[in-house]
Amino acid sequence: MAKYLASTGFGLKRPAKLPETPVPPIPKVDEAKSDVASVQYSAYRTGLSNHRTGLSEHRTSLSEYRTDLSTHRTDLSTERTEMSTRRTGMSFQRTRMSADRTLMSVIRTSLSLISFGFTIFQVFEKLRDSGTITHAAAPRNFGIALVVLGIAMLVIGIVYHMQFMLGLRHERHEMAASGLVHAESRFPPSMTLITAFILLLIGLAAIFSMVFQVGPFS
Repeated sequence: MAKYLASTGFGLKRPAKLPETPVPPIPKVDEAKSDVASVQYSAYRTGLSNHRTGLSEHRTSLSEYRTDLSTHRTDLSTERTEMSTRRTGMSFQRTRMSADRTLMSVIRTSLSLISFGFTIFQVFEKLRDSGTITHAAAPRNFGIALVVLGIAMLVIGIVYHMQFMLGLRHERHEMAASGLVHAESRFPPSMTLITAFILLLIGLAAIFSMVFQVGPFS
């Protein structure tokens, strides 16, 4: 403990151990001389009082030392509580970033499905238009199915992300109201979510063009 206190700059020294002093022996008095015996007993009681006073002063020093230790532990506990509060706030930010990464994975998968399905559709449509093949219904339907699957996956990912983020914000506000987190840093708009909405619009435009042969991708 002493080494720890020294390392933390808490310059408090434990009171030195009080040397053991024997209790003064009871004096032998001449009972025939009551005045002399009374004086000797008074002197003996004075010695005992001085002995008890020394012990009391040492106990007082120990009590002050324990009080200072308790104060130091309280300060350490306050600092640990503050650090825990900060770590909890950082955990919310890390959770938000993890949710964004999850949505990014959904975007990548959806983009692959939409682009691959649209490519298959366009290739076989061009082959049919050029007369290379006569029937392109099967690959055309397969391409449409891939695009629809990509759009559906993207919609599910967006809905899940929004529900998760709303729940996370609500929990953060409740913990901030309870004083468990500071909530000083704000949640910025999710660029990943904005990108997902843009990709969703592109996917809807693509499937509309594929089915009805009109639009920007027809």
